[in-house]
Amino acid sequence: MPQAEIGVIGLAVMGQNLVLNMSDHGYRVAVYNRSPETTEAFISGAAREHDIIPCYALEELVRELRAPRKVMLMVRAGEPVDQLIAQLTPLLSAGDIIIDGGNSRFTDTERRVVETAGAGIRYLGCGISGGEEGARHGPSIMPGGDASAWPEVRPLLQDIAAAVDGQPCCQWVGGGGSGHYVKMVHNGIEYGDMQLISEAFHLMRCGLDLEVDQIQQVFADWNKGVLDSYLIEITADILAYRDADGLPLVDKILDSAGQKGTGKWTGISALDLGIPLTLIAEAVFARCLSARNAERERAATLYPQDTTRFTGDSTQAVSDLHDALYAAKITSYAQGYMLMQEAAEEYGWDLNYGDIALMWRGGCIIRSRFLGNIKEAFDRERTLQNLLVDPFFIDAIRAAEPGWRRTLALGIERGLPLPALGSALAFFDGYRSARLPAYLLQAQRDYFGAHTYERVDRPRGEFFHTDWTGRGGSKASSSYNA
Repeated sequence: MPQAEIGVIGLAVMGQNLVLNMSDHGYRVAVYNRSPETTEAFISGAAREHDIIPCYALEELVRELRAPRKVMLMVRAGEPVDQLIAQLTPLLSAGDIIIDGGNSRFTDTERRVVETAGAGIRYLGCGISGGEEGARHGPSIMPGGDASAWPEVRPLLQDIAAAVDGQPCCQWVGGGGSGHYVKMVHNGIEYGDMQLISEAFHLMRCGLDLEVDQIQQVFADWNKGVLDSYLIEITADILAYRDADGLPLVDKILDSAGQKGTGKWTGISALDLGIPLTLIAEAVFARCLSARNAERERAATLYPQDTTRFTGDSTQAVSDLHDALYAAKITSYAQGYMLMQEAAEEYGWDLNYGDIALMWRGGCIIRSRFLGNIKEAFDRERTLQNLLVDPFFIDAIRAAEPGWRRTLALGIERGLPLPALGSALAFFDGYRSARLPAYLLQAQRDYFGAHTYERVDRPRGEFFHTDWTGRGGSKASSSYNA
């Protein structure tokens, strides 16, 4: 007699903690891992006080599941997911559900939704954020795929998700690969937030010559206001941590950042869709630059930096930096939402942008206070074109702008790189400019390639070509794509 309400395949850290979370909420779970030793260690260790069913073959797992069977995959993205789907499909029946809870690329999920539907299997791609702690106590969950499967899994997923003001941080995202797409954008924004915070720390440490203890207090104070967020909170914790010798551990960490690819995927998607996702792209490139340690160390000897002590008003500089961080963070989210809006148009998804902000308010890595303001912005105007034109964010940016500019000027004066803070301001200045230098660029394109241009004194859609030298022809190569 089938006993389990869901099966979970993959017992790494995230898989184990999700299983324990489900068990805590009264769900009977069957588990399987490719390595039997891992299953044994889990059952006799972390799960020893839980009623969890260990399985040592996929056939055994499937037999333990109640109909319609629900199988969650918590395995490495890519080929391992396709291999498991191929093994599971002959064992499942029409109407059964496969849930991919890993960090799969959204294009893979789009394909798998279609492929499994051919066998009568309902497929969901669920972005899950929150790390080990979130998985155990309540993550943010972003489900998409076959809409008919949502009512079947909704109670379980919303039970185990984080909740804010009584609302679960798990809402239906949309069809196809939209769930994993929204998770991808979440991770891209995470890249941006982490880079912004790191730049703020570095400017205080190396530009204002503040001690780690002083900076730790700044972050602790910031976490009580509009910058209140998980990443600000853990930064304060990190700066308070001391190594065995009593000195701050952060100063001993090699400045070479790793990445798993979701930030890069976000940037690639933005390029494909023509969205200026400048801040997240700079955050990815900053990690790439950090990895070139030997080159940077040599360049540092060739181009020595100014090492004179800061003699200005550090209190004002920290206040300015607070405003710069807040404004840049708003800009990053504005860009992320631009990308999701364009993707929804391109892939035919009906995304609820307020619900996405709600899902990100708890459980996930980018959870922060002002996500509630984003939810309110889309409640006011569901078809809001850009967060930067919402009244709340207009007031916030206007108030923060002077400090934002002073911060960038200070960074330039002190010779410190602020790529994310700087790209955010450049985007803002471009976004609010009625006229950009692209008119000269269009003339250049027409000069060397006859790519044509439009005129401000003629209707849109009319294209012109000029024989700039008197030696060219009148034939244009094509009209340009804006």
